[in-house]
Amino acid sequence: MGTRKKVHAFVRVKPTDDFAHEMIRYGDDKRSIDIHLKKDIRRGVVNNQQIDWSFKLDGVLHDASQDLVYETVAKDVVSQALNGYNGTIMCYGQTGAGKTYTMTGATENYKHRGILPRALQQVFRMIEERPTHAITVRVSYLEIYNESLFDLLSTLPYVGPSVTPMTIVENPQGVFIKGLSVHLTSQEEDAFSLLFEGETNRIIASHTMNKNSSRSHCIFTIYLEAHSRTLSEEKYITSKINLVDLAGSERLGKSGSEGRVLKEATYINKSLSFLEQAIIALGDQKRDHIPFRQCKLTHALKDSLGGNCNMVLVTNIYGEAAQLEETLSSLRFASRMKLVTTEPAINEKYDAERMVKNLEKELALLKQELAIHDSLTNRTFVTYEAMDEIQIAEINSQVRRYLEGTLDEIDIINLRQIKEVFNQFRVVLSQQEQEVESTLRRKYTLIDRNDFAAISAVQKAGLVDVDGHLVGEPEGQNFGLGVAPFSTKPGKKAKSKKTFKEPLSSLARKEGASSPVNGKDLDYVSTSKTQLVPSSKDGDVKDMLSRDRETSSIEPLPSDSPKEELRPISSRPDTPPSKPVAFEEFKNERGSEINRIFKENKSILNERRKRASETTQRINAIKREIDVTKEALDFQKSLREKQGEYENKGLMIIDEEEFLLILKLKDLKKQYRSEYQDLRDLRAEIQYCQHLVDQCRHRLLMEFDIWYNESFVIPEDMHMALKPGSSIRPGMVPVNRIVSLGEDDQDKFSQLQQRVLPEGPDSISFYNAKVKTEQKHNYLKSMMGLQQAHRK
Repeated sequence: MGTRKKVHAFVRVKPTDDFAHEMIRYGDDKRSIDIHLKKDIRRGVVNNQQIDWSFKLDGVLHDASQDLVYETVAKDVVSQALNGYNGTIMCYGQTGAGKTYTMTGATENYKHRGILPRALQQVFRMIEERPTHAITVRVSYLEIYNESLFDLLSTLPYVGPSVTPMTIVENPQGVFIKGLSVHLTSQEEDAFSLLFEGETNRIIASHTMNKNSSRSHCIFTIYLEAHSRTLSEEKYITSKINLVDLAGSERLGKSGSEGRVLKEATYINKSLSFLEQAIIALGDQKRDHIPFRQCKLTHALKDSLGGNCNMVLVTNIYGEAAQLEETLSSLRFASRMKLVTTEPAINEKYDAERMVKNLEKELALLKQELAIHDSLTNRTFVTYEAMDEIQIAEINSQVRRYLEGTLDEIDIINLRQIKEVFNQFRVVLSQQEQEVESTLRRKYTLIDRNDFAAISAVQKAGLVDVDGHLVGEPEGQNFGLGVAPFSTKPGKKAKSKKTFKEPLSSLARKEGASSPVNGKDLDYVSTSKTQLVPSSKDGDVKDMLSRDRETSSIEPLPSDSPKEELRPISSRPDTPPSKPVAFEEFKNERGSEINRIFKENKSILNERRKRASETTQRINAIKREIDVTKEALDFQKSLREKQGEYENKGLMIIDEEEFLLILKLKDLKKQYRSEYQDLRDLRAEIQYCQHLVDQCRHRLLMEFDIWYNESFVIPEDMHMALKPGSSIRPGMVPVNRIVSLGEDDQDKFSQLQQRVLPEGPDSISFYNAKVKTEQKHNYLKSMMGLQQAHRK
């Protein structure tokens, strides 16, 4: 484990024009803050009211920019996370004090972004600076609203809402949220898109203290996993960064909350109270029990509060005299947090696959060292490999001859052979016991001593006396007729059965190891990542189209493909047909030309593939013939060397057979090069045709999507805007009337880039993600409006 260290606590003061200079003063070192209150004269002459407080912290951020806040608070925590240390940054304070601004910032302005987007940016910058490691980044976004857990990224199309409610689960590795989606991000822009997606799903409300008040606690988690690119390195590190934006505490008398907002405020104050109780317990060294499970917030943050984590607290306060009581409460919380100690340590794990490879490599090296040692001691005949069936059979034969007396001793070579000799002794003993028992059963009828019914029946028949001796058995000579005496029963019968079963069970295990793999292990269905039809109800047509996915295409189509006129309004059915039926109709009507070219090019591609397969078979046949010819030529050369070589004027003399083999080998190599060049040309043609067919398939699906929406989805009173000659292109829905696709956003974004990028070139990913998120939500809102208009 790592060394214990205290939690870092910082205070950020919200800028205001009405700052209480007489009541709030900062220390010269910017690490302390003093609060002074005037005495209440209404309490009389004897007044023991406390009027002065002093709080020692790790830093006071007054009139600090977002850049300075991040450099002071979060930069070191994020840097250490890439070295394997967990980190947590938490914003706490009164409602409206600037917690969300500190954590997330203003998404409209790149310069005013908060800790969270800056942390994502730093993570990806540091990954680029570490080419020796393969680092994966995953993110999740959790919301705790009214003591219920919600996934802020569940609105993504590939996630969907969870059927079962999310729960907090503990295991030896820590605390995790069961049911919370975790998303892999390979680049900075993807991470920003997930952040903005979650921000749009947060619950906010308005009251007198804050018109955009967060009504829930939110935890954005960045998961890091770093593997060394060195194949021999089996150790890797993991870490996570929790960025916590707490909802603000409220005094109901000041906020004036009512109804639903009042209920939310009650839950918020309750959870913050439980958080403070947990912090007080953590700061008390004599306390054994920490009440983490009193609420979902403290339970989810159990790893961060006093655990294996670098933790930083940012306390946001007002600088106004009217909010001084809440400011004192927040500063007391920060002071208690500084008493909490954590024990951060590097999270190291081991890659099982790489570990196995390293052990196999080490085993091979040890075998080589043993081989060298045996060769130096003249024990070259010793082997350390597992024995095969022939060697085991030979040992079995030696054991039998040893027992029969025809072999005086068994040669011992290594430890593996010793174990196998003892094993064969056991096998032979088991077989001999079985043979003895079978021989006795053929000659006699054996009766178990515990089978009293059989014994009484034999006694009644007069074959055995009361003492168990055979009738007519000469004493001491073991002679009798009929039933064998009990003493002739093998004494190790039960053991022999057990011993006999062992080789059978091992044989069964061997047979089971080569049994066919269960079909369930192979039933993985690959689905397309590209969905041209955004509706979730279009799975039927996409399934049908995915079954038809073959790598084939056509020449690039002209932009103006032949299109039919829109369906007459009177012929539209009451309910749209299913996508498979409509797709077949589309291929026969409007998409017939594209479909025809698509099929022609698929046949061309299949013909090229067939030719490539035939060429490959010919190449393999030529290669086999070349190998046979080389072997024959080598044999002729070795024969010539044994018989003696003849030279004539410095030239080697070879016989006719060897000369013919050389000519044949030369011709075969020429054929091989020619066929291989043909195969390369065919592969290039196949790759080109495949690209064209994919392009054609995409065009076919896109045209079908446009045709289906125009024919069955768009309301009838909107068809006028889609007629030829209008300002709307085919396939584009009117922006101000039906679907807002944000077609002017690209122009706005280009202008924004020209204005912003000279000041901050790193902002490209931030604004790209912002624009894409806005376009997506505009599209979803428009589609919902379109569906409502269609129902009406």
